[in-house]
Amino acid sequence: MKILVIGSGGREHALIWALKQNSASPLKLYCAPGNAGIAQLAECVNVSADNHLGLRDFAQENAIDLTIVGPEVPLANGIVDEFQNSGLKIVGPSQVAARLESSKAFAKDFMRRHAIPTADYVIANSDDEALRAVRSGRFGSANGPVVVKADGLAAGKGVIVARSRAEAERAIADLLSGSVVERESASQILIEEALEGREVSILLFADGHDYALMPAARDHKRVGENDTGPNTGGMGAITDASILEAATLDQIVREVVEPTLNGAVMEGFPFRGVLFIGLMLTANGPKVLEYNVRFGDPETQAILIRLESDLGEIFQALVDGRLRELDVRWKEGSSACVVLASGGYPRAYQTGAPIEGLDRVIVGPALQVFHAGTSWSEGGELVTAGGRVLGITAWQPTLDEALARCYEAVEQINWPGKQYRRDIGRFGQGEKARSSEGQF
Repeated sequence: MKILVIGSGGREHALIWALKQNSASPLKLYCAPGNAGIAQLAECVNVSADNHLGLRDFAQENAIDLTIVGPEVPLANGIVDEFQNSGLKIVGPSQVAARLESSKAFAKDFMRRHAIPTADYVIANSDDEALRAVRSGRFGSANGPVVVKADGLAAGKGVIVARSRAEAERAIADLLSGSVVERESASQILIEEALEGREVSILLFADGHDYALMPAARDHKRVGENDTGPNTGGMGAITDASILEAATLDQIVREVVEPTLNGAVMEGFPFRGVLFIGLMLTANGPKVLEYNVRFGDPETQAILIRLESDLGEIFQALVDGRLRELDVRWKEGSSACVVLASGGYPRAYQTGAPIEGLDRVIVGPALQVFHAGTSWSEGGELVTAGGRVLGITAWQPTLDEALARCYEAVEQINWPGKQYRRDIGRFGQGEKARSSEGQF
């Protein structure tokens, strides 16, 4: 079977590793464009993830049996529709269904239509409307937090938790000016109630009719320890039984998961692919922060290291609409992913630093090093090529053991400027005061 994975980060490396790790039959794997780590498992193809026609042509010319889309932008731009119209099998939602992520306004109105619990909000089409919403008092006092969001995809920069009315007004101006995100992404502005509580991520496979849940995950978005500093793409993630009580998970399934999937069917876009639901566990119950319509990063790494089933078979079942025939199995225990990043990330950073010590890390089913931003230098050295560089990922019977395995490996890998958080999996009292920051 020939499989093409689209993307170039740690998420895609984890997908390819899991496809190969659990496959019951021989696979020929391709990745477009891939990275240095992915190249050890798959043939990397020099086609951009945003080049839909180039990817379609490659899939046709190479008789690809199944394509898997990693990042959100191709999904938002309709790559699934393009492939399907050309008779190609591809995993992911249609462009219409991808609006659950590509338009926060659409997603919030969808939740309202289907009585899915979420933060109170207003959609503003101008700075005047946004300012009136902030000044109305509907979302807290002048000294209370309020969330300001750009409607469209913004690579993690489109959500601002403003701690005061004045800060919210500055956030609106920044978003509309184009200095923070592209103007197109901020054509509409959402003003939201700031939720307080504990965040959790629920991911699931869906084939338009049935679904299968993955282990619940939690991630760390801030670059600094104790959740300080700017947001990033994610500095680490865990899966562990302590993340979610069984009764709360049942409530989430009943009030969020099933109404979301049923609502998509009712509105004519049955959801097929991977759905990521970011939630806040508030004093008034779980509430949706937002949807992603693909695997998260680094949640994917922490989740897939626990997968026992054949991932290729799961993806094939999603396309064929026969997920109910499968028993998707997961290893007991816990997992963790610790991200190693370039110095300066998520702001300005340098690339091209030689990475040392990877040969000292003994990898296997319980410990993996997933490449996010790596390449080969002209001299044949493995070097940094991005902000997030590696994701050290481990599975063990307990979370403490998984974290210990991760950090043991972290200490063996070095390059000038390497940075990482030393408190992954440690959620302190400060999390109770955190407000909705979004999931990216």
